[in-house]
Amino acid sequence: MTALILSVQSHVAYGHAGNSSAVFPMQRLGMEVLPVHTVQFSNHTGYGAFRGQVFDVAHLRDVFLGLEERGVLPDVAAVLSGYMGDSSIGDAILDVVGRIKQHNPQALYLCDPVFGDVGRGVFVRPGIPEYHRDHTLPAADIITPNQFEFEQLMGGVSLTSTAHALEVARRHIGDSGKTVVITSLMTPDIPTGQLATVAITARTAWAVHTPVIDLTPLPNGMGDAFAAILLAHLLQQKAWPDALALATSSLYELVRHTTPGRRDLPLIAQQAQIVAPQARFEAVSL
Repeated sequence: MTALILSVQSHVAYGHAGNSSAVFPMQRLGMEVLPVHTVQFSNHTGYGAFRGQVFDVAHLRDVFLGLEERGVLPDVAAVLSGYMGDSSIGDAILDVVGRIKQHNPQALYLCDPVFGDVGRGVFVRPGIPEYHRDHTLPAADIITPNQFEFEQLMGGVSLTSTAHALEVARRHIGDSGKTVVITSLMTPDIPTGQLATVAITARTAWAVHTPVIDLTPLPNGMGDAFAAILLAHLLQQKAWPDALALATSSLYELVRHTTPGRRDLPLIAQQAQIVAPQARFEAVSL
């Protein structure tokens, strides 16, 4: 049976960010996706000016209620969430995650806590990082922060090594079955010119190292696409090292094939990279 994913994110008509970066890769990998949009913009903010509407939480809850009335929620295998405009959106997402898990306790919740990055700092409303720390992190089965976001979520720690990242992540994980995935990790022990994507559980960890791609600006929607591809591979019952390696390799190839100066991943033109990335970077056990 085809896995059903509820994807709750922003959406843009032009370009690829939020759901417009996440939905197609999951579909291309054979998933059935229920996209619920938190905003509808003409284009993502990387272009500067944009138009559109931010949907209020009542709209979101109404869509969730309609899905529940159709009897859809028991069939949902996973929930994917990304950028949240305010904490009320987070509350609505956590509510529907709870209802889904009542029907299907094995359903996964992957939260990509989008709120900042190196060089840009925090780019969301005040209180959103704290909301993720206090509410979505405890609820999520998988989180996929970049290094900046992970450090902020873990109390403002500065990671000094990959081993330090594992130590900090495991303090959050405890004896639970949660998985922390840190993207764009560049600690001093990682060779110059490389970055790592690391997946950490209570007892295991893997790292995938890739070359740094010298591209300015980097395209928007990279984290959205990565989280979506990773989740799809996990729902196909791939082992964590394989899912991590494939998702990282696909993102690398999509970025590598991005035309310099463009602000969007070539998801359609290079869709083959989603299914079978040209370069395959292996996951190494840590």
